[in-house]
Amino acid sequence: MLLLTKILSQIAYPLLMALLLAMVAGILSWRGWRRTGVGLLAIALGWLWLWATPVFSDWLRTGLEQRYPSGRVEDLQVVDAVVVLGGAMEAAAPPERLYPNLGAAVDRVWHAARIYRAGKAPVILVSGGNLPWSNIERPEAEVMAELLEELGIPASAILRESASRTTRDNRDFSLPLLRTHDIRRILLVTSALHLPRALALFQDSDLVVIPAPTDVEVIESSAAHPLRWLPDAQALADSSRAFKEYLGAWVDRSWPVSVVPPTGGR
Repeated sequence: MLLLTKILSQIAYPLLMALLLAMVAGILSWRGWRRTGVGLLAIALGWLWLWATPVFSDWLRTGLEQRYPSGRVEDLQVVDAVVVLGGAMEAAAPPERLYPNLGAAVDRVWHAARIYRAGKAPVILVSGGNLPWSNIERPEAEVMAELLEELGIPASAILRESASRTTRDNRDFSLPLLRTHDIRRILLVTSALHLPRALALFQDSDLVVIPAPTDVEVIESSAAHPLRWLPDAQALADSSRAFKEYLGAWVDRSWPVSVVPPTGGR
């Protein structure tokens, strides 16, 4: 089911959708429907141009990131635990990768450590498994826990949920562990772009969930500069990640509630 969902979502992403439209346009032109084919090709190119435009990419991401603005750690409420979601790093994979690979969203782990050191929670739960096609056996939660320990967080203050593969799994697989430790109030740490979808899932439980976003991407910038209206590979990648969040939010609302697995351990 996970693989099928991944394939369907990839087809819906802007780049592959544009390529599929262009392929259909070529087939129509070859079969004699030249005007229809040219029109469809123009739509495909326009669609790709739109998603690859920095101005449009910023607008999409801002719509997600500004729903829950970030704030000072000192102003956060004191809770029972910090829950930090995976998606920020990959485990080592010798002999090619001897050490963990820290992604752009590794701010999540740093922010969780920052909150703990500020005395806002006595426990950090790290949530993240590994995808079956990643060829990496170690779950991300273990790597996140190791980084937290390197940042000075005691191992006794870290809970690990290492089976999740999706944001919904993060919620479903973390709940039994949190309940076992009588945790009812949490600070949810993830990237600002990802927070609206993650928060909606976690709030659909018996937890009191307080957002603690980090890794804010979009800052104020002028849309007047002509280069910001030209296609850019990074803008396309950023837009695709925003599209993933909007699509994921729709899927999460459409799917039934998952079955909660047995409780994990420390």
